[in-house]
Amino acid sequence: MSTIDLFRTAFRNVAANKLRAILTMLGIVIGVASVIAMLALGNGARAAVDATFQSLGADQVQIGQRFTMKDGQFQAAGKKLTYADGLGITENAPLITWVDMSVGKSVKSRYQRNSVDVGLTGTTPAALDSLALEGNVQPAGWKDGAALSAGAFLGAGRFFTEDEVIAGAPVCVLGYQTALDLFSGDDPLGSVIWIDRTRCTVIGVMARLESTSLENRYQSNPNEGLMMPISTMIQAMYEEEPSIYIVAHVIDVNQIDKAKTQISDYLRKQHGISIDETGKYADDFEMTTRKDILGQQQEAAQTFSILLAAMAVVSLVVGGIGIMNVMLVSVSERTREIGIRLAVGARQGDIIRQFLLEAMLISAGGGMAGVILGIFSIPMAAALNQGNALLLPGSIPLAFGVALITGVLFGLYPAVRAALLDPIEALRYE
Repeated sequence: MSTIDLFRTAFRNVAANKLRAILTMLGIVIGVASVIAMLALGNGARAAVDATFQSLGADQVQIGQRFTMKDGQFQAAGKKLTYADGLGITENAPLITWVDMSVGKSVKSRYQRNSVDVGLTGTTPAALDSLALEGNVQPAGWKDGAALSAGAFLGAGRFFTEDEVIAGAPVCVLGYQTALDLFSGDDPLGSVIWIDRTRCTVIGVMARLESTSLENRYQSNPNEGLMMPISTMIQAMYEEEPSIYIVAHVIDVNQIDKAKTQISDYLRKQHGISIDETGKYADDFEMTTRKDILGQQQEAAQTFSILLAAMAVVSLVVGGIGIMNVMLVSVSERTREIGIRLAVGARQGDIIRQFLLEAMLISAGGGMAGVILGIFSIPMAAALNQGNALLLPGSIPLAFGVALITGVLFGLYPAVRAALLDPIEALRYE
């Protein structure tokens, strides 16, 4: 028989028992949908890692205060991470080239009759370099892919210097929108504003910025806020020294783990941290690197992938067993027909191909339905993985191929059994 004749015969036999074929497909449908959801979650997790890496350079070690829950509230564990701690990192950790520090709080800024509630950030002269490296924001209208420089973030005036940070100078740089709110379009450079109860001279205005992520452009406004030297802010805006946030940059990304060890040794010495009864250090600080985030994302994605893979395997096996069962029943019902075909000259290969085609038609139907179900299930899968799911075009043929392979594997035994029937015994079968 020609391939076309075999296909027509197989299609006619499957169509003759529509309900049985549809019920047999259910396992394949669920299995294929699970495969697509699993692939989407894996791709989404990798995309999330890539997006996170944009805000965490490969050479960065982020250092923050560790918090513990006490009496229903988060409290700093041990000693605070201080400005003095940050200043000593480059001297005590040779693998660190430079350090950026910051601290923030909400304040009320005033100029004459205008006032606005904004976020104030105390930072270092390296803040603009950090903005350029992180890539979370860019000057409005900036050409995609164009290299960012620290100077591109400054719209007018200048940023504060290292000497001004050391001296605790009362100077500040305004965000683009904050400058408009306070000065109504007038030139703010050289003017003195009030930040809560502290006088501050405006020395610069940031360029109008926008988020590099379209999603974040509608969630926050990078043009609202003020920046001043971190030393000035700590002295003027706090009764007690606050815990700060530190970003350390290493010389060689291949030695980032060694750099973390150097930082840990220094901070443990500064904070008087020793080994406890469990043989571990009870650190009051936390360090995060690109490698750490990658591990966390991969672990979360792997957990979801394992669950979905298990569901997919079970569903495909159940669907495959269903196909095998239906095909064995079909062989039993059509034993006499098989005997007649063998008696008039049909080859065993023809019988095998016909039954394999029938099994593949059932699995192909289940595969197509599973692809549709899988595509519609992606939003729900994304909700279980913090919104991270991404369907790539190659995932659909892969999932469909899995369905066809399942049909072949589980349809092979009934096909071979049908081909090995004795024609004489088959003709006698009633």
